Amino acid sequence: MIDRTDDIGMSLAVLMRAYHLTVAAALDGIPGGWRGYQTLAAAVRGDQPTQLAMAVCVGIDRTVMTYLIDELAAAGLVERQLNPADRRQRKIVPTPAGRRACRDAQRRVREAEDRLLAGLDDGEREAFRALLRRAAPAARELLPAPAQVP
Repeated sequence: MIDRTDDIGMSLAVLMRAYHLTVAAALDGIPGGWRGYQTLAAAVRGDQPTQLAMAVCVGIDRTVMTYLIDELAAAGLVERQLNPADRRQRKIVPTPAGRRACRDAQRRVREAEDRLLAGLDDGEREAFRALLRRAAPAARELLPAPAQVP
């Protein structure tokens, strides 16, 4: 018999399945669901100078990112604007409606996360979030890079 008490894989798998279902419902109305939300949030942060940089940041293939941004633009949430640093490139910027949609989605996602982590008290939920933020950068290094061909 295998002892799984120290195996975080099973716990992470359960949390991820529940997370996807819970957050998907919270993101209803955001084109592209979770990926659309992450892309919109990156546009709101404004820290990615190009569409390609945004694709790499979010971890989406560049061709998929093109279609995703098309959907977000058609919904009036983002716009492609000339990048002032390099006019050959387009920067993805949120519209005022996109900023509002992102704030609302962030609130709904946080509420969904709190329901998901209801087995933890408030302090434990914050500690869990802080530990995930610390662990994620090293874990990201283990992932294959999305297609980055310009």
